[in-house]
Amino acid sequence: MALAVEARPLTARRDRHLERLLAATAGGDRGAFADLYAETATRLFGVALRIVGRRDHAEDVLQEAFVRVWNAAGDYRSARGAPMAWLSTIVRNKAIDRKRRERPEVELDETRQEEKPDLSMLSEDSRQLQACLETLDEPQRHCVLMAFVEGYTHQELAARLERPLGTVKSWIRRSLGQLKVCLET
Repeated sequence: MALAVEARPLTARRDRHLERLLAATAGGDRGAFADLYAETATRLFGVALRIVGRRDHAEDVLQEAFVRVWNAAGDYRSARGAPMAWLSTIVRNKAIDRKRRERPEVELDETRQEEKPDLSMLSEDSRQLQACLETLDEPQRHCVLMAFVEGYTHQELAARLERPLGTVKSWIRRSLGQLKVCLET
């Protein structure tokens, strides 16, 4: 429990530091921008890489995102969320935009056989997540993976799966709840 108590002040201190860097960046301070990049780029690169799946594309996304940060740093409001959440949202949106530009418009093949990934190189957490994903019904698992790995929006999923929007949202919400319970056990 001591770790949780110590983590909050460290997180709050880091948030305040990033907020100061964002404020200075908004004022045109290139040094603050460089510091902001140095402190956040690795983590944000991971966000981009998970979505786009290719290192070179993730690098492009990160560059586009930091151009956006430079131009929009003055838009950040601490009352609306933590600085890393704001930065991650920018990266996530840029990565999804990138995926949409590249994704060929093809119909989903309902009879497609899912390839089973080689789990030998995955960490224990990844293997546990994979096992928990296997407990979901096929349509729900497919829906969750398309949303969180491939970056599809709920509306896109509803259109592609030819299901009502409410159904898609329910599948994702219930599936995430099931995954949470499974991962906690």
